[in-house]
Amino acid sequence: MKLGLVWFGDDLRCADQNMLWRATQEVDYLVCLYCDEPHNNRPSRYSTQGMSNNRRCFLEQGLQDLAIQLQRLKQTLFISTMDAASSLNLMLNEVPISHLYRNHHGGWDEQQTLKHIANQFPDVRIHLDHGLSLFAPSELPFDVSQLPDSFSKFRRLVENLDVFAPLPALQKLPPAPAFNIQRIMPWSKKRIENESAFTGGEQAAIDQLSDYFSTDLPSYYKETRNQLEGWENSTKFSPWLAQGSLSARQIKASIDVYERDHGANDSTYWIYFELLWREYFHWYATCYGKQLFLPGGLTGKYIQSSYYAERFRKWSQGNTPYPLVNACMKQLNHTGFMSNRGRQIVASCLIYELGIDWRYGAAYFEEQLIDYNVGSNWGNWQYIAGVGADPRGGRHFNLERQTEQYDPKHLFIDKWQGQIFDEQLDSVDAADWPIYPTSSPKP
Repeated sequence: MKLGLVWFGDDLRCADQNMLWRATQEVDYLVCLYCDEPHNNRPSRYSTQGMSNNRRCFLEQGLQDLAIQLQRLKQTLFISTMDAASSLNLMLNEVPISHLYRNHHGGWDEQQTLKHIANQFPDVRIHLDHGLSLFAPSELPFDVSQLPDSFSKFRRLVENLDVFAPLPALQKLPPAPAFNIQRIMPWSKKRIENESAFTGGEQAAIDQLSDYFSTDLPSYYKETRNQLEGWENSTKFSPWLAQGSLSARQIKASIDVYERDHGANDSTYWIYFELLWREYFHWYATCYGKQLFLPGGLTGKYIQSSYYAERFRKWSQGNTPYPLVNACMKQLNHTGFMSNRGRQIVASCLIYELGIDWRYGAAYFEEQLIDYNVGSNWGNWQYIAGVGADPRGGRHFNLERQTEQYDPKHLFIDKWQGQIFDEQLDSVDAADWPIYPTSSPKP
């Protein structure tokens, strides 16, 4: 009797899952496991406090929906409260697992855990699929280790490649075996409070995919995508893509159907263009590993920046001298989401106006964003900071010009109260001596 283990991560869905199809064909029993990493809930070295309430809620909704989808296939979702390495070590020692199924994740920690398991358990057959990307490495016209050094070069090589159609729906899965391991328990249904416009999970993802492509919005996407807010101004697929409750191939298939029925234009192409942007940073994280988190990024060059605790706190709270930045940050803190344009603006401000190490901003986004993805997040911060894949060596945005272009009437700023901030940015100098407001007499 063959026993398999599916290790879920940022792929919380049953649809378009080759690893589940493979398991159905190869094993008699199957354990479906998600490891709720403890480090997600602990403070980090970058003064962040762990996964935000918005991100936690979105994750738990995704897990609950996955549990429902698996239940329909007569399966059970098990949750471990230990880190993945400990969980897998325990499972493989206690249960006679013969096959391990996993989608390739670009993150350094995930890759290292998988290598550790392969070394520790050479008799376990590890099947690595590619359900988080448009392409498998064998489909790319280059070796991943030779990833082009800019997105433009990457795009020219891959944009005309065929993308395989999503896999058909599963009808059944092998049953779960009986086992009893502390800290690895079946998912139990819970009440999840949700005030966000986004609901995690595969069903909500499919609903958004269907709703968006049932309108004419895809034909105007390129014209509206840079708006600072508005549900219909962009696809809003990114949270479900990051969670893996929606696959990039499902979106590409929907683009193809829409273009067949309504015609293709620059806007419909641009939706695919942004899937390719995400694809690039998926392989970017895979290729560069730890370099994703180094201050000099891929370039290794010295960046003149520091960590000003007060400035970082004010930036994260939306309390800087820049109203547009404040509005974007307050939107992020309240909703767990920010427009792509807003992300570039606030990143530029942190790095160039406030002089803070870009990694603190990337870590804060990791804490807050419901669509956090390791490659896209850290890769895009490197891009703005000029230590990554940007051939121009960084992107410094003129905040006044950005305001004039994207919020000329200050409607967005007023809505999020970006105009309310402390008049003085710093209260102490570099030596921690108090800085007195110019309007106040010194003693």
